[in-house]
Amino acid sequence: MHDTGEALSYIEQLMDLGLADKVAVVTGSSRGLGLAIARPLASEGCLMCLCGRTESTLEQARRDVAIRAVGDERVIAIAADVSTPDGVKSVIDGAVAAFGGIDILVNNVGLGRGATITDTSDTEWQEAFDQTLLPAVRASRLAVPHMKQRGGGSIIIIASVFGREAGGRMTYNAVKAAEISLAKSLAQQLAARLEPDRWRKWQARPYPDPAVRSCPWHQPRQFVARPHRS
Repeated sequence: MHDTGEALSYIEQLMDLGLADKVAVVTGSSRGLGLAIARPLASEGCLMCLCGRTESTLEQARRDVAIRAVGDERVIAIAADVSTPDGVKSVIDGAVAAFGGIDILVNNVGLGRGATITDTSDTEWQEAFDQTLLPAVRASRLAVPHMKQRGGGSIIIIASVFGREAGGRMTYNAVKAAEISLAKSLAQQLAARLEPDRWRKWQARPYPDPAVRSCPWHQPRQFVARPHRS
């Protein structure tokens, strides 16, 4: 039990995912799904890099995750706007400077506003891509060289069932479809560059929204990089 009196769940105590001292970066992790992802990664022993735009919320999240990581020094928080190239770079560079590399990248941050085709402006369309797809592209591009130096890594993209089916806002549907396509492309490209015995380390996984995750016809799909065979 931690000093705060909060006990880890029974399942967390039983599992060992082999993530001790792996460096994990989670975008958009000051609250919501990103924070929910960061907590169990820290519990599994990861060195965590959190990021968000609001410093007060981010610091709260850092303290929360540090409790599970059992040490303030195992969690850093970087205030940055990852919808910009400089913001993404500051997060990746900060993680490498603090922990010496990157093993896991969770592309979680995202946003999609607007309504119908006639009521959604160019600005709202551009915002959806700037806030969702491009951060994943830029963070992955910067993280891959560091992962290669460590022999492999995991790139996880939080997508949605609405990337495959209609249902959400048009902007959201479009960027999530793009993220699923990006995940497949990453899996193909990165597998071709790794030794066959290391292919399992490259992963890009789009997951459906939590609201539909329990539906049997909306099961998560996993795209795992496999080496090309002649």
